[in-house]
This record gives sequence, C-alpha cells and structure tokens, in this order.
Amino acid sequence: MEDKQRELGGEEKEEEHAKVEIWKYVFGFVEIAVVKCAIELGIADAIESHGSPMTLLELSSALRCDPSPLYRIMRVLVHLKIFKEKPATQLGPKVYAQTPLSKRLLKSGENSMAAFILLESSPVLLAPWHGLSARIQGNIRNRVFEEVHGEDVWSFGAANPDLNKLFNEAMACDARVVVPAVIESCIEVFKGLDTIVDVGGGNGTALCLLVEACPWIRGINFDLPHKGGTRNFSTGGLANFFN
Repeated sequence: MEDKQRELGGEEKEEEHAKVEIWKYVFGFVEIAVVKCAIELGIADAIESHGSPMTLLELSSALRCDPSPLYRIMRVLVHLKIFKEKPATQLGPKVYAQTPLSKRLLKSGENSMAAFILLESSPVLLAPWHGLSARIQGNIRNRVFEEVHGEDVWSFGAANPDLNKLFNEAMACDARVVVPAVIESCIEVFKGLDTIVDVGGGNGTALCLLVEACPWIRGINFDLPHKGGTRNFSTGGLANFFN
C-alpha cells in the first residue's frame, strides 16, 4: 500500500514538473533568437568599447535603438546569465556588465564565437533541420541540405559570398578554441614533423595557430579557391596573416 502511494506521489510530481517543463520546448527557440539579436546589435561590443558597465539608456544610445524593447532583450540575457545586472551606485540606475560568456559574443577576438552562432542560427543552416524527421523516415534520399537548397553546402557557399565568408569565420572560431587545446595537451605529436597539409583548411586559421606554436613546421593550407585557396605558411609569414 505504501509503495503504491509512493508511486502515485511520484507520478503526480512528474506530472506537475511536465506542466512547467513543456514550456521550455514551446519557446525553446527564444534563447538562440535573443543571443543572435545580441550579436547583431553588438551589445557586448558596445559595453567592451565603453570600458565599464552601462546603463540601459547609455546602451540604447550607443546602439541607436529604443530602450523599451532593448530592456526586454537584456532581461532575457541577464536571466541566461550572459550579462550581469547590478546597481551602479546605491541610488543610481542599474548597469549591465560583461561576463566571460558575454565576451564570447564579441564580433572579434580570440575567444569570439559570434560567427559560429550566427552561422548555425542562419535561415540557410536551420532549414535542413526541419527535414530531420523526413530524413529518418527515408523520405529524403539525398543529404538534407541538398534536398532543401538544391545543391551541397560547398556549391551553395561558392554562389553565396556572404554565407561563405560567415562559414569561414565560424570555422576560424572553432579553430581558435580547439587548436590551442590540442597543442597544449599533445605538442609531442608535432615534434619531428617538417610539413603539414591542412586539406579543407578554410582561411588558414587552424594552420597558422599550429605553425605559430610549432615554428619548425611548414604549413600548406589546401582548399577550394572561394574557401581560401592554397597557401604556404611559415613563422616568417604569420605577421601579415594576423595583422
């Protein structure tokens, strides 16, 4: 009897939890939409350029937008712990401050992930996800991207320079995170190597980071012309790449 009551009590708690939890999926798209909005508006960049936390009015003035809808965006971003909200003084208005996470939304910098977020949340990259169930059911025989856009992602990029540029920048974001971690933990793997060819190396960010850390290596970045082409990298030629 007690076990039955305990089981019923557990089911009731699960049901109550489900009533609340389901709203995460109803409005699950909101979080990425707001983060994308923050990048496009340049919220993190404005606060970074200001050099200190900003009030809502200061931020809206810098971004040249209406403070009322901006306030709603900032509420979500603070709730997500992307930005911090704190009082400037005991009597003054609240200000918005950067966090390590918000600095990943800067449009440039070694820790920026902005381009990667913009790529993955773009209409072009989101569209194939709407065909996921059809792909699993076998109703789509080709790759989903090709089914939706009529060509593979590389051909599509060649015909759409803006998306191609964003794709390369997104891959560079990934490289700036991954390559230093690989070098730090596995530097011995590269000792004794004279030349490395990065096939599909995009704009060469990954290879440049590797050659910078391993100056004895000559790097060859090999890719399609619109993705960055084929280039040689050595420590002597890195200054022009990074400047």
